[in-house]
Amino acid sequence: MNKLILLAAFIALMVFASFIKDKKKKVIFFGDSITQAGVNAGGYLSILKNMLQQQGVTNYELMGAGIGGNKVYDLYLRMDSDVIAKSPDIVVIWVGVNDVWHKSSYGTGTDADKFEKFYRAIIQKLQANSTKVMLVTPSTIGEKKNFVNQQDGDLNKYAAIIKHIGDDLNLPVLDLRTIFENYEQEHNTEDVDRGVLTVDGVHLNEKGNQLVAEEMWKVLKEIR
Repeated sequence: MNKLILLAAFIALMVFASFIKDKKKKVIFFGDSITQAGVNAGGYLSILKNMLQQQGVTNYELMGAGIGGNKVYDLYLRMDSDVIAKSPDIVVIWVGVNDVWHKSSYGTGTDADKFEKFYRAIIQKLQANSTKVMLVTPSTIGEKKNFVNQQDGDLNKYAAIIKHIGDDLNLPVLDLRTIFENYEQEHNTEDVDRGVLTVDGVHLNEKGNQLVAEEMWKVLKEIR
């Protein structure tokens, strides 16, 4: 009888281990129009999916939850239906461009203190649902080098807020702000305001999407 019990326990353990091994990590990329476009052909999410397929990585399910024009409080207001209801294992938060950009273009941006409060509230709610979180700093509004673009000061400030939150809560941070800056220094030889990584200073072109996909994976694959 004891042998039968041990055998049954061993079989159950093997079945459970197989389930855990085969279970896909559901990852939702939560953001604005950059992520909304990222699911299209040539978008960073589509490229990332193809990258994983080519590498034989099969244990990830990648989903986009981006809406054009969204700011941090828009993400907070729709996170229940668009993210939490889908029970993700990991959520990648990429927001901040519109919070800065819309200040000058529409007068509807987000003040820094409110940005941090909403950002932390999003993280808190995700973690309360046992979801792991990856943070991403806003990349660029204009591609000119040496911080001469109109919103560079605010972008640096909001990126610093996100990095501080990451340090404070011990969360992984992909600092696209710095990555884009370094890329521009090396490759933007004519110091143009668009066309190197973006089509309009904000939204990604082919090279931008490829760069983001590669950098996303470097951080994402380390989340256990």
